[in-house]
Parts: sequence; C-alpha cells; structure tokens
Amino acid sequence: MAQSELGAYLRARRAQVTPADVNIPTSGHRRIPGLRREEVAMLAGVSVDYYIRLEQGRERSPSAQVVDALAAALRLDEDGRRHLYRMAALSPRPRVASVSRRVDPSLLQLMAAWPDNPAIVYNRAYDVLASNAIANALFHAWSHSHNLMHVVFTDPAARDFYQDWHDIARNSVAGFRLGYGHAPDDPRVQQVLTELLAQSREFAQLWANHDARGKALETKRFNHSDVGPLTLTMQTFDVRSSRGQELVVYHAEPGSKSSEALKLLGSLAASACQET
Repeated sequence: MAQSELGAYLRARRAQVTPADVNIPTSGHRRIPGLRREEVAMLAGVSVDYYIRLEQGRERSPSAQVVDALAAALRLDEDGRRHLYRMAALSPRPRVASVSRRVDPSLLQLMAAWPDNPAIVYNRAYDVLASNAIANALFHAWSHSHNLMHVVFTDPAARDFYQDWHDIARNSVAGFRLGYGHAPDDPRVQQVLTELLAQSREFAQLWANHDARGKALETKRFNHSDVGPLTLTMQTFDVRSSRGQELVVYHAEPGSKSSEALKLLGSLAASACQET
C-alpha cells in the first residue's frame, strides 16, 4: 500500500508544481500541466531512472535525505512533507491505529461552559464525537449526518450553508487525507472514504490531487437558515488525551454582526435545551 500510495502522491504533487514555481525556463508547448519527471529528479538531485522507479513503486526504500529532497523539489509544506515521510514508510504509526470514539469527560464539561462558542470534537474519520449546544444549533442539529465529510459532500444544502464551499471542500479533503495517512487501515476511515468516493464526484476529484494538509487558523462564512450570514474564525487543537481527535472552536469578531448573530443562535440553542 505504502509504495503505491507513494507513487500516486508523487505524481499528483508533481502535477501541481509549475516550472515557474521552481524557476525552470520553458519554451514551446508542454504536454503536461506540471513538472516533468526529469525536472523533479534534477531538482531533488537523484537520477531520472531512480525517480521513475519511485513513482512506479519499483523502488521501496527511499532514504530520509531523498524524501527531504523530493519534498523541497515539490514545494511541500510541513504537513505535506510529513505525509510524504509516511508514504515512504519512514514515519512510525501509532501503536493503536483505530479511531477512538470516547471523549474525555473534562473536555465535555469545558465545551459545555462555552455558550457563545460553537465547539466540536471529531476523529480521523471526521465523525463528530461531541458538540456543545450552540454547535448543534450552528450545524442544524446534525440533521444530515454526524460526519463532517458527509455534511460537506453529500448534504444537498451544503453549498448554501458554506458560502465558500469550494475552499471548504478542498481543505476538508486535504485534512482527511492527512488523517488517512496516519491510519490507512482503520475500518471506519476506510468506510467513510469508500462512501465518499462512491457518492461524490467532487470528492473523488479532490482526493485524486493527494493534498495532505492539517487544519490551521481559518475564517469560515456560513449562511444559517435561522440567523443569516455568519463569519467565524476557527481554531483547531489536538486532543492530547485521545490520539487522532481534534477540538475545533469557533468565535466571531467582538461587536460584529456575526457576533450578534452568534448570540442569537446561542439563545435559540438555550431555548431548545430547555424544551427538551
């Protein structure tokens, strides 16, 4: 698996880098969108034959120095470089690769203490394992699915809900790919991947790009059916007590229209909790 994944990753990333990105002069018509194999080999300081064997899976043991050289040649960021290491079988995997579904009770208490900040915990399969009341209100009580990838790619309302759906989709696939690299044999991760490949043409196209990138500080724009437009900043934290889980917390700029809308959403969430 690692070698076929490695070759596919190298080919996909090579297609994303243009000669101009790496200061290679060109002339005339090029038949491929990105770099040629010989250009990557030159940039990485390896032979063309060796690089071809890597892409084809015939070379099974690239050194760490070669992996670093390829990461530099392909202009990979740190997440991409780490993913390349895993694909080359040079990075140790966790002893327990399965996706944990248990959320630390103290973390649940902390999330419940944030009435104005939507907060969720999800795992490598992007299953939402926990969410506070205002997050439930933000995501319409998870009426479509408790899996974030399914919310983005299989919910018919997603393109209206996420104002920047294409950016959200691209980043979601890159994050899912990174998690898949950590636990490619996990049954739940495999199940979600199989479902998305079968149900979403957009997901399949983005998956073929082999982007691998973790979540960072992001701003997301929502169009909520109850409170209207919301622009929220998203912070992501690794849950140290449960490997493979991440905590996401949203907040609005103080004094903004989004802040007022978020307060209204919190009031609606509180009312809904009192009724149940």
